[in-house]
Amino acid sequence: MKAGDSAVRETILIADDEEEIVSLIADALEDEGYQVWTAFDGEQAVAMAERQPDLIVLDVMMPGKDGYEVCQAIRERVACPILFLSARQSETDRVKGLALGGDDYIGKPFSLVELKARIAAHLRREKRGQGAERTVLRYGGLEIDVQGHAVRLQGREVVLTAREFAIVELLALHPGQVFSKEDIYDRVWGLDAVGDASTVTEHVKKIRAKLGAVDPAAAFVATVWGVGYRWERG
Repeated sequence: MKAGDSAVRETILIADDEEEIVSLIADALEDEGYQVWTAFDGEQAVAMAERQPDLIVLDVMMPGKDGYEVCQAIRERVACPILFLSARQSETDRVKGLALGGDDYIGKPFSLVELKARIAAHLRREKRGQGAERTVLRYGGLEIDVQGHAVRLQGREVVLTAREFAIVELLALHPGQVFSKEDIYDRVWGLDAVGDASTVTEHVKKIRAKLGAVDPAAAFVATVWGVGYRWERG
């Protein structure tokens, strides 16, 4: 899947102070269709993790906060898989990383083929963990068929554009979680898209109008003033 495609892409944060390694991994993952965010020190990693990526590749030895400190700082707020990447390969280092909340520990030098395989495996495991019922989401009278890209409200079909559906899918898969307009734009349009996050506001207005035309009481997309949008369970 290339940048600009309408479906929501899985987002991977790479945090490593070695720019060549970040570039190498980012290119490989983007070729696989992932959306990639990058950070080059511990503070940047914590800030980017707050945007809720789908998976984090985290170097241990970084300036400022090291990878262990980053993991400890974000783990209670970030549920996605964290894969440590480090030249420190002793059993003590591996155990420490896993004990702090890491899901995997990969030593440097590493194989790109193996890294991609592990990333794909963790993301598949996350999807399986959501349960089969997650392919059809139900909130009150609203039904979202994720695989079929269809939305029905009170038994009536609601016709959404590809972008509108991608926004609904993103929010509905994370009920109660607040996404900024910038987060939504990056995930739905892609980092290489030409435009800005203000277009998200217009798409949300259209989504609300289409849902409201079927049921005026429908209020699934809530505005969190000064922050962004959140999905209400209804």
